[in-house]
Amino acid sequence: MPNPSRLRAAVTAALLLSSMVAGCGDDAPDEDLTAQKLSWKDCPAPSQAEGGGSAPSPLPDGDEWQCATMKAPLDWDDPEGDTIDIALIRARTSGDERDRIGSLVFNFGGPGGSGVSTLPAFGEEYAALRTRYDLVSFDPRGVGRSAGVRCENDQRLDAYFQQDGTPDDAVERTALLEHTKDFNAACEKNAKKMLPHVRTTDAARDMDLMRQVLGDDRLHYFGVSYGTELGGVYAHLFPRNVGRAVFDAVVDPTQTSEQGSLGQAKGFQLALDNFAEDCVSKTEDCPVGDTAQDVKDRIARLLESLDGKPIPGIFPRELTQSAATNGIAQALYSKDFWEYLTEGLEQAYAGDGKILMLLSDLMNGRNENGEYSNIAAANISINCADDKPRYSTAYVQRRLPEFRAASSVFGDFLAWGMVSCTDWPVPGAADHPDVSAPGSAPILVVGNTGDPATPYEGARKMAAALGRGVGVELTYQGQGHGAYGSKNPCVQTAVNGYLLNGKVPAAGTVCS
Repeated sequence: MPNPSRLRAAVTAALLLSSMVAGCGDDAPDEDLTAQKLSWKDCPAPSQAEGGGSAPSPLPDGDEWQCATMKAPLDWDDPEGDTIDIALIRARTSGDERDRIGSLVFNFGGPGGSGVSTLPAFGEEYAALRTRYDLVSFDPRGVGRSAGVRCENDQRLDAYFQQDGTPDDAVERTALLEHTKDFNAACEKNAKKMLPHVRTTDAARDMDLMRQVLGDDRLHYFGVSYGTELGGVYAHLFPRNVGRAVFDAVVDPTQTSEQGSLGQAKGFQLALDNFAEDCVSKTEDCPVGDTAQDVKDRIARLLESLDGKPIPGIFPRELTQSAATNGIAQALYSKDFWEYLTEGLEQAYAGDGKILMLLSDLMNGRNENGEYSNIAAANISINCADDKPRYSTAYVQRRLPEFRAASSVFGDFLAWGMVSCTDWPVPGAADHPDVSAPGSAPILVVGNTGDPATPYEGARKMAAALGRGVGVELTYQGQGHGAYGSKNPCVQTAVNGYLLNGKVPAAGTVCS
């Protein structure tokens, strides 16, 4: 599951990157970089920028995770210039080496999520794929140990995430813009060299270098959430280099950032509707409402009250409206979290905001020691480098009615999130990515009808944009962000069948 930086960064669509790159797929990195040899060693504990914690535990069969560093050009327009380090992690195949297909490269989304710290958490989940692949992931440029972008310190991030993200008057609008401007200025001060070079097109070129350094003729790939956009851009730039690829929790590549934000307002509202219906449908009483509408009305009243009067959260911080909205959104990413949302709401109604704040901290990349990963800085840096539009407060105010109609809970937050890039020091590249990939091998595109963060419609749009004979759509009628992680047998059989045996499921397959 991806770890987004905050609701208005995480669910402001990471859809926007350069379409001005046609023909660039022929660019070749410096020969020394393609010939570099990786030095694989036991993995250290994740850095603070990667989220902290302990070194990854051994795999179920006792094998150890291995880590390495790959050199890549800082500027792909100057491939013989300065280089940066790209952090990688792998688990060697558990099967017979004679059956090995190659490396299967994962990106888990964000943008801004550390693949080095995320992949070990899913070692057991991807055990079947490991029978024929080395499982590989990485910190994309600007993330974690890969020249990670840093903006504010932990203390200032605490204040930043407590700010009022849904201003009600001119004073609050000015305060929001000032906080955003200060954050963006800190990014420019502390990461000026990296900011022009964190676009999704840059990360896609890094992946093709990675393919060569790993010794693979084709890139076999599993992208989740924003990772589907990265995979689509890779396929556009290097269609002949695509091997077996799966996109899960699919970004709509045809949307602008505004359209993506509006779509996600609808997606999170749908997930909240489903949560409410599930709670009241159980045999025992739902502790947070008598009817589904009552559940949602009580949430709306809670958020309204927190706007003026926060409640105790995790000392010394209070649960503000922003933190509560973050926490609710985090819980909607997976049906497994719904019980925590129920408990968190029940406690918040009694004046205790701890659980919702813990969920909010998870979304923001904050650990129990008060340290933040760099996911917030990386998320905003990548989105703003990709995203061409810059929105004014006047424009957002005009758009508020439609966002509120899409979601009474998340609409305002997502609408005001559009100002995040207004004062960004680097121009955005394009309105939306080009993912057309004529000549590519088939790409399995898996959409989830209950997905809050990447609404189901995006899968169909991605499959069509990849092109006839390339995008193959599969539908999962379920809940949560993504489909493979649901452990649905139909989904896993289809995905494993393609990745392991090259069997492409029929387009339009539906799993329930």
